Amino acid sequence: MFDIIQTVFMLALTLGIVVTVHEFGHFWVARRCGVKVLKFSVGFGRSLWSRQGKDGVEYAIGALPLGGYVKMLDEREAPIDADLKAQAFNNKPPAQRIAIAAAGPVFNFILAIVIYFSLFLVGERGLAPVIGQVESGSIAEMAGLESGQEIVAIDGQKTSTWQAVNFGLLERLGDSGTIEFSVIYPPSEQVYTSASVLDRWLAGAENVDLIGELGIQPYRPEIPAIIGGLADDGAAVKAGLKVGDELVSIDGSSISDWMALVAEIQQSAGQERRLGILREDLPLTLAVQIEAAVVDGNSIGRLGVYPAPVEFPPNMIRNIERGPVESLYAAIERTGSLVVFTLDSMKKMLEGLISPKNLSGPITIAKVATATAERGWVSYLEFIALLSVSLGVLNLLPIPVLDGGHILYYTAEWMAGRPVPERIQIMGYQIGLFLVTCLMVFALYNDVARLG
Repeated sequence: MFDIIQTVFMLALTLGIVVTVHEFGHFWVARRCGVKVLKFSVGFGRSLWSRQGKDGVEYAIGALPLGGYVKMLDEREAPIDADLKAQAFNNKPPAQRIAIAAAGPVFNFILAIVIYFSLFLVGERGLAPVIGQVESGSIAEMAGLESGQEIVAIDGQKTSTWQAVNFGLLERLGDSGTIEFSVIYPPSEQVYTSASVLDRWLAGAENVDLIGELGIQPYRPEIPAIIGGLADDGAAVKAGLKVGDELVSIDGSSISDWMALVAEIQQSAGQERRLGILREDLPLTLAVQIEAAVVDGNSIGRLGVYPAPVEFPPNMIRNIERGPVESLYAAIERTGSLVVFTLDSMKKMLEGLISPKNLSGPITIAKVATATAERGWVSYLEFIALLSVSLGVLNLLPIPVLDGGHILYYTAEWMAGRPVPERIQIMGYQIGLFLVTCLMVFALYNDVARLG
């Protein structure tokens, strides 16, 4: 029950932040253009809270935290007094109405820039993208990548961390053509360039490990088979294993490291195995009944143990520090890259190169928001920035009922010197409402399917 409450809270908080910034953009520019604002609401439906501000605006929080709105004086909705006509939205020139409509998405982009600027100013931290192993016959092997190399760029785009590598690969999802890698052999700084060919790479795939699909296993320090933690009521606890025990053998066969232990246990679902351990330098043998767990439809063995923490070598840690000017430039560049990536992803989805099953709705947003918050405030802020950019781009699409649709109508009016005929506007809004509703229903269906 607590998990459900936490997830709902994170959904409301996350969407509340992004939507509030979006609607404040409309609100702020409308006021600067002399439009009288009647109501500012975050959320739809019945108001859970509302108050009348000294500025005459009703501020409210709706029961359904999936959007918001700014209600402005508009004589198309109701008759207004003659002395207020100049403050009506519909009486403002097209350029001002365009500015008001565009302000919401623009403020979403500004929010992303502010978040990235703050994170970059504090400093980025990540792992150097050093290759551990290359899978035989993979794209990585065909490109000539080798164990021990560090990937410093993909298609000319710098990759200081594995996160940057992942983003570079994400941009090539569904692509055909050449992908270029720039690598070094640490500690040498001599750069070597190699390439491989993509053919509709992972087209239609969903929830994939891009680095793994490339055929690369990132470098990881060797993890000793020492127990660092135990799952409650797991097989290990029932067998008498303790934190600090070192596993040295299974049924008499020696175990070299943690990964070898994992591989052996996963193949032992439902079996009894004899574990040789060292406890305070004393050898012991314990019999354990390996539990069976179903993962992706397959039965795998589970012991219920966690490894002791292992530190990466200092030279593998990337600490990227920037000054204020450099941080601002990097934040604008990152936000711009996300805008381009979002538009490109939409295009690929229409072309069938990216599976529409990757579309996400409120349930997925809630789950991701909760997961990123648990990983730390940096991950959570990065998710808010990504969500804010996505919302901004989506609202700028030239679909009636979205901000982009309003901008399209006002631009046509500005160029023609007269409003778009009302019947065409109504028809466009009906089509736009149908498309947006279908999109929302499909995204919600994907959410429910993922839960199943």
